[in-house]
Amino acid sequence: MSNAEVLGRFVWHELLTTDTAAAAAFYPKVVPWRTQPSNMPGYTIWMSAQAQVGGLMALPSEAGDSPPHWLVYIGTPNVDATCSQAQGLGARVVKPPGDIPNVGRFAVLADPQGATFAVFTPGGNQAPPTPQQGGFSWHELATTDVAAAVRFYGTLFGWSKGRGHDMGALGVYQIFEHGGQQVGGMCNVQGPSTAPSWLSYVHVADSAKAVAAAKGAGGRLLHGPMEVPGGSWIALMMDPQGGAFAVQEAPRTGQKPAAAKPAATSKATAAAKPARAARPAAKKKAAKPKKAAKKKPAKRKAAKKKVARKKVARKKARPARRKTARRAPKKRARRARRR
Repeated sequence: MSNAEVLGRFVWHELLTTDTAAAAAFYPKVVPWRTQPSNMPGYTIWMSAQAQVGGLMALPSEAGDSPPHWLVYIGTPNVDATCSQAQGLGARVVKPPGDIPNVGRFAVLADPQGATFAVFTPGGNQAPPTPQQGGFSWHELATTDVAAAVRFYGTLFGWSKGRGHDMGALGVYQIFEHGGQQVGGMCNVQGPSTAPSWLSYVHVADSAKAVAAAKGAGGRLLHGPMEVPGGSWIALMMDPQGGAFAVQEAPRTGQKPAAAKPAATSKATAAAKPARAARPAAKKKAAKPKKAAKKKPAKRKAAKKKVARKKVARKKARPARRKTARRAPKKRARRARRR
């Protein structure tokens, strides 16, 4: 792959943290990674199978009050030219362009809204491949101005604006594409105290297992696991040192893709449907015993009345027959005397 083709690709991910040993022990329990030492002192490589997916290093002193975080590296054929262009678009240079021996050239920038990212030109005209399991599958920018961010990154890296998902009060979740493929999204920051930042998603086989493993290793669950439009399952977490990351699970076999609705709305709708379906069933079950209870006494009463009527009729009929039988001999005797 040439350096011209690397433009706009997410080519590297780096964790800057306060405890590299603890981080090196934590992440392999949650995602399919292992660590490998590098040729640079104090720098560790994240490996997924045989592919290098990122790096691990101590948070530098020049970072100031910046908490542990993941730094995304976006490819460019010329780091210096990209830095100059970014500054012209309102960005700020955090770390000037510099060389990494036998690796490439990089610089760290802050976009006009304050989110930090790095630009990188790989050495030897090579960019690391992306593995299916354990690779970074999605990138999300939380910013104070989605429209401005779309224009900035689109101009700098050639990203195009994709579909937007209306999230109600949360605003629009704006998809962005690279080379005709959806690679990430941009959304509003949640709360005025939240700083704009990038969030990277690691592709895992089972998001629920990743969450359980993270909790067991001292991590914290922020959101999920939940299904998102397209059928994928995601979970947002924080490592024990405070570095935010996310995992993404591919759509599960045999399931229908989720509708493009806010997660809260979809859950509320799903919860309401069983309740509505249960109400008619409850009415029918309650109605059957009542009808049966009314019909049985009515039949019994009717049968009793019929029996009573027959008895009365018989009683009335019997005296009449006896009287007729008694009167007949008396009449005959009277007639005989007269004669």
